Amino acid sequence: MVKADLTLLKKLRDETSASIADLRKALEETDNDYKKALEWIKKNGIEKAGKKSDRETAQGIIESYIHQNGKVGTMVELLCETDFVARTSEFKNLAHEIAMQVAAMAPKDVDTLLKQEYIRDSSIKIQDLIKQTISKLGENIVVRKIQRFEI
Repeated sequence: MVKADLTLLKKLRDETSASIADLRKALEETDNDYKKALEWIKKNGIEKAGKKSDRETAQGIIESYIHQNGKVGTMVELLCETDFVARTSEFKNLAHEIAMQVAAMAPKDVDTLLKQEYIRDSSIKIQDLIKQTISKLGENIVVRKIQRFEI
């Protein structure tokens, strides 16, 4: 088995925030191929997120966003398992990105939102963005409610 390249491991860690053990395994299984290791991490993170989907989400935040023109505003209720995670910058950033998505794309409900292409990266959907954050933070995350206002 190939030993993980430490330079690539650090680069992957900076980009994905995945655990060192997962990064090492990804690099070893892909013969230190950075692109393949990155795909392995994304796939593995999504699998981990699926295992957490039945956990209770009783904490979270309500994020609001007002578009620059002041004529569109949104509110998003984003839930997680613990108050600790709800206070992290990663969780708050996810809530903000989802609120901006709601402003830009006007989904009719949460299910529609989850299936939309992410406005900053059309190669992933909002549900994938959430799963990536689940894999980083280690807790289930759920969009409970969205609301969009427009003049």
